[in-house]
Amino acid sequence: MQGSEMVDVTAAVAQAHRREWAYVLAATVRLTRNLDLAEECVQDAYSRALTDWPRSGIPSNPAAWLTTDAHRLALDVLRREMTLRRALPLLVEDEVGSDTAELALDAIEVARSIPDDRLRLICTCCHPALAREAQVALTLRLMCGVTTAEVARAFLVSESTMAARITRAKKKIAIARIPYRVPSAAELPERVDAICAVLHLLFTTGHTAPSGDALVRNDLCDRAVQLARMMAALTPDNPTVQGVLALMLLTDARRSARTAPDGRMLTLAEQNRDDWDRDAIAEGVALVRSALPHVDRYTLQAAIAAVHAESPSFDETDWVEVTGLYELLIRVWPSPVVHLNHAIAVGFAHGAARGLALLDALAGEPALAAYGYFEASRAHFLYELGRVDESQTAYRTALLLTENEVERRYLLDKLDGT
Repeated sequence: MQGSEMVDVTAAVAQAHRREWAYVLAATVRLTRNLDLAEECVQDAYSRALTDWPRSGIPSNPAAWLTTDAHRLALDVLRREMTLRRALPLLVEDEVGSDTAELALDAIEVARSIPDDRLRLICTCCHPALAREAQVALTLRLMCGVTTAEVARAFLVSESTMAARITRAKKKIAIARIPYRVPSAAELPERVDAICAVLHLLFTTGHTAPSGDALVRNDLCDRAVQLARMMAALTPDNPTVQGVLALMLLTDARRSARTAPDGRMLTLAEQNRDDWDRDAIAEGVALVRSALPHVDRYTLQAAIAAVHAESPSFDETDWVEVTGLYELLIRVWPSPVVHLNHAIAVGFAHGAARGLALLDALAGEPALAAYGYFEASRAHFLYELGRVDESQTAYRTALLLTENEVERRYLLDKLDGT
């Protein structure tokens, strides 16, 4: 095979990993009823694609090929261990039997014909028997196909801590025989908050990729919105689901305006608002208005996003209203990142000195110690106050904490300009 063809295959496998991982894994869990076995078989299927596709050609439907291969690998394991299969942790009683031909047929079409396999997997991982953080972390790991280290960064904890949480969650699912299905109408309400947390974190991981050379992972953003729409269809009167869908739509409406033609990151102040998706904004604003009598973290964040979306320009943003909404959000969800965003809003509403004072008050917060946005925000206000040397130091610290190449380029440009 020519070098260029091998590059094409590698790119195709990488693209299939980004786009199809959740489909393939969820379908394989449906077969194996065992998270660890399914994940191992799917990983092996992607590895086999790198060696098989150069010989056989890139398939027209990579998801179906990968699902079929993962199923075959899983069936081989299950056959070899047939005498022990009764002892394996099953997620549900087998509803479809073990007929190999039927399973193979499912494998060929599962990625598209049963798209809510992913939603079943989310509901399994968000079972109330699991701790909330474990629910969210495990689902993010499985649905995104990202590394444990990347999940740890999203939670602002160490990789070892996150690995332990994920391992414990998998064991609890196996021991408790938690079913792999969308819960009944009676069971769903107690899982909605965790499911919304998963979908929101899935979206934010795509909105600004933790690492790599792209600012946005379109596949994760699209997947999160699609799954949120599924949840909205399942729970049409749930304001929390409406709020998280509104937040995604209003935030994602800016996607095409967030980078310049040369790939540079554009801040909210620099974006061309004519490039924002007005249909998504209109839908998001309508959802916020419908959900707002119910105040929760997603609805309030969506309301903040709506203020930005409806502002004619950055200079005309009602920062006092944004600050007030953040103060409400702190009461509902007093996380370190919310306090950080509140401090930034105060800085724009009432001056850099007040914003910096609030930021400096957060300096001892452990969760922000490795959070690049904290130092980047300090750098901005320090520069506004004429404290150039301190601003440069803060930008350098932010650079050390930032792994996304687009964001790094932005910080380098800011450092060069101070």
